[in-house]
Amino acid sequence: MKDITSDELGAPKIVDRSTFQAELDALRVREKAHTREGDAIAATRRRLPMVEVDGATPLIGEGGAVTLLDAFEGRRMLIAYYFMWHAGHPAPEQCEGCTLYTSQVRELSFIHSRDVTYATFCQGLYEESARYRDFMGWEMPWYSAPWDSLETLLVGRRVGMMHIVCYQRQGSNVFETYWTTRRGVEAMDNSYRLLDLTIYGRQERWEDSPTGWPQRSKGEHSYRTDGRPIPQWSRLKAGHSDSLGTTPR
Repeated sequence: MKDITSDELGAPKIVDRSTFQAELDALRVREKAHTREGDAIAATRRRLPMVEVDGATPLIGEGGAVTLLDAFEGRRMLIAYYFMWHAGHPAPEQCEGCTLYTSQVRELSFIHSRDVTYATFCQGLYEESARYRDFMGWEMPWYSAPWDSLETLLVGRRVGMMHIVCYQRQGSNVFETYWTTRRGVEAMDNSYRLLDLTIYGRQERWEDSPTGWPQRSKGEHSYRTDGRPIPQWSRLKAGHSDSLGTTPR
């Protein structure tokens, strides 16, 4: 990727304040329409039907065996992020996308105030993945979903893929109300959303940007640098061990 400090990069044309504000005002009309459409989509999402799932589906937590119902922690709703996992692989080889998005989920008190629990359901062994959670400094509830449980929880979907799944409980009965995957998991993200506000955006090759705008080189990974998921580097710099108890490959 080009050096972002280079004078060779393209840049917007320079105009006076009134011209800038006029163009921004025109864009704001589209932004507000986009916001209203997002609100309308969310309203439709709230009116989706729901499907019952087995609340007794087994999970593994810090204290051992628990159930899907236990993961609600007594709240009415549950948001579960299904973290991809490469069993037996060291930390640098774990999912860079899951690492990026999970690293941005920190303060949960506001979610809790709406009677919602957030938890990670790792699609791998608890012991390995919990060491990864600790290495990354994550504090959200963390569970391992065994293979048989994944076949129940992600029925009809690709096990091993990142997913967000939302649940509702009525007493001891549990229902699935929504799910999404791939770019849908950007709901967890603020980095891309903030970058979208800047002139160079995400610097991805698929973006519609003017000629001369920087973009990642072909083959350059969006979520990795020097062979690791990007958020791992700050943890290593701070002296945290990335050992997962696996045999080096």
